[in-house]
Amino acid sequence: MSKELKTGIIITIIIVGFVWAFNFMKGQDLFQPNNRYYKVEYKNVGGLTEASLVTINGFKVGKVEDIDFNDDPKKRGELIVKFSVDNDFEFSRNSIVKIYSPSPISGSNLAIIPNYDGDLAVTGDLLKGEIESTLFTSIGEKLDPIQAKLERVLVSADTLFQRVNHVLDQKTTNSIQKSVKGIEHTIAEFKQTLISVNSILDSSSEDLELSLKNTKKITDNLAKVSDTLSNVNISQIVRNTEGILTSVNSLLDGIDKGKGSLGKLVNDDTMYNNLTNMSKELEELLREMKLNPKRFVHFSLFGKKAKAYDPEKNINNETNE
Repeated sequence: MSKELKTGIIITIIIVGFVWAFNFMKGQDLFQPNNRYYKVEYKNVGGLTEASLVTINGFKVGKVEDIDFNDDPKKRGELIVKFSVDNDFEFSRNSIVKIYSPSPISGSNLAIIPNYDGDLAVTGDLLKGEIESTLFTSIGEKLDPIQAKLERVLVSADTLFQRVNHVLDQKTTNSIQKSVKGIEHTIAEFKQTLISVNSILDSSSEDLELSLKNTKKITDNLAKVSDTLSNVNISQIVRNTEGILTSVNSLLDGIDKGKGSLGKLVNDDTMYNNLTNMSKELEELLREMKLNPKRFVHFSLFGKKAKAYDPEKNINNETNE
């Protein structure tokens, strides 16, 4: 074997090894070729690249071969992803191919959600694609309505501030400043009043202390009186009072019924009339003694008789002399 032939063989082996290593690093094994290819459509591949992994339940079964734009004018801007799968795994055309990200810092991969109902998928079939929401997309979706509400709040706040600025014109600002100055003046006067009150309290502290002592003495005396009253047998006094009232009621009842001298005097008209007549006669006797004393004390050397009693003159207060 010539030297040139050996050199060519070595160069060929080096080139083949380099190609194999390059494809192996891309995830493609030249010695175990994938001969089933599928397509899936997406509007956004979400960071998916060529040589990204294709997995089923987390197990690698293939890789992404190509990503290109859709040639259909009606789907302009959409993307078609071509990927390969090992021959020894089968699934139906109803399976879903989902773009997902294993971690927030890693690239995206394809995950086949296998469905075994229906016809089996064959090379060249177009499968249904979906995009799994990542942490950031989920946060973005949740923040979108919050952002819209925040924008509305900011617009409302801006309108409110404009109205406040319109209300707080120069005249209103001057009025507020005058009000603040008035409040400051009032506070100063209130402080001065407090100082005066403190001075009065300081000067009257001895009198206040004496008044408090007197009040304490009065309170102590009232407490003693209260203790004395609490020690008095109120119930016995009440019972004695009830007995006295009962006796008085019995006495009054007897008088009302005519019992005893007082009862007869109150209820017997005859005794009342006799006493009335007696009082009347006694009155006439006294009047007669006053008008005609000689009839009761008479002394005469010549035997002159006293004049007889004259009722009419007695009534008219006239003497018989």
